[in-house]
Amino acid sequence: MNDRTSGPTRAEREELARLLPAPAERDLPPGRHLHHKETLMQLIDQDGDRATARPRPRLLRPAVLLPAAGLALGGVLFTTLAVTDQGETPRTTAAATAPRGATVLLDRIATVASKSDATEVTDAQYVYVRTLQAENTGAFGGPVKLGRPGEREVWMAQKSGPVIHEGLIHQDGRYYPIEVGVPDGEKPVGYPAGLNRPTYTWLASLPTDPDALLRRLAAEITADQDARNTPADERDPDQDAFEAIGELLRETLMPPQTAAALYKAAARIPGVSVDSDAVDAAGRHGIGVARDDERAGRRTAWIFDAKTLAYLGERTYLTRDTSMGPKGTVTNTSAVLERAVVDALREKPSTTA
Repeated sequence: MNDRTSGPTRAEREELARLLPAPAERDLPPGRHLHHKETLMQLIDQDGDRATARPRPRLLRPAVLLPAAGLALGGVLFTTLAVTDQGETPRTTAAATAPRGATVLLDRIATVASKSDATEVTDAQYVYVRTLQAENTGAFGGPVKLGRPGEREVWMAQKSGPVIHEGLIHQDGRYYPIEVGVPDGEKPVGYPAGLNRPTYTWLASLPTDPDALLRRLAAEITADQDARNTPADERDPDQDAFEAIGELLRETLMPPQTAAALYKAAARIPGVSVDSDAVDAAGRHGIGVARDDERAGRRTAWIFDAKTLAYLGERTYLTRDTSMGPKGTVTNTSAVLERAVVDALREKPSTTA
């Protein structure tokens, strides 16, 4: 790894092994889970050997990363931002990073992501992502009641310049246009590619050094935060960073080197931990990279296949009793089923020539 000078101890390796998900009886035959543990432990041992004598890089706490924009169905896309920590002193010690187990896991996930195939995407094309998502069917302001996971398809425009019509959502048998921008007199203002509209080309332009990446993202959102004058008590820079990276991973097609940099950046966020057995909306068991939102009383985990370390989906559940439900209530769950590049709205990969 790049942020330690010695390999993990035996106790740390055993702790990470303990955190690996328990085998699901219907999914894993006897002995497979042990095989997964042994494979990951071997990788950690090899990683520790390579880490010896490497200098420790400077660790930077990002000022803040915004929660990515929600998609407005058939309307305008509004972005919720958080005010940056002005004058924040960058974190410079290992104690400011995620715990060792999460750091080791994220480093391994980054290595796998960096070896995936890159995709050629033009400005005229669309990124297509098909997911399963469970929606809250409970009353507004009341306890969460998740419905059965349903399929959702998204087509996102890849044009680098400002756009009004960002894409399209197909969900519950209907198509909903995604439109962005705010009115300027009678002429609407388009939205350029960026953190709130992450095209493949924009993602590929980001720095691949984790510290430089965090600085770049923080700088891009500072102007937006200042313009919105978000109150200081609504900020949580570390949680905002975690959520923003999670949003970038969810409904985009990620360049390999950018994905690797994002995972390494996540390892620099304090409070990131390992969820031993996380389940996505498709019922797939995996190992989670998680963080608690202390203000909201909930935990969000990015879920990865325990063997391949491929991204599966996301899950959020309550860590204490709240108005949304008792501790342990799942408030959000998703699963990525397919990612591709297509030439037109409503076109699916299976129909692409």
